Amino acid sequence: MPKLKTKSSAKKRFRITAKGKVKMGQAGKRHGMIKRTNSQIRKQRGTTIMSKQDTKIVKSYMPYSLRG
Repeated sequence: MPKLKTKSSAKKRFRITAKGKVKMGQAGKRHGMIKRTNSQIRKQRGTTIMSKQDTKIVKSYMPYSLRG
């Protein structure tokens, strides 16, 4: 069987945690921060864990991820 290719966009955007969850950057912090509240800006720092439904899709994009 031929090898499956990993989607380049997925490998750049997501990481798999040790327990198999998908880590991603927070959404909604690229521009327009002046209209966001300070608490919203604080909550959007760093990364977040993806929802279970979306995790299934993203893992199909990365067939050879170490913990998939």
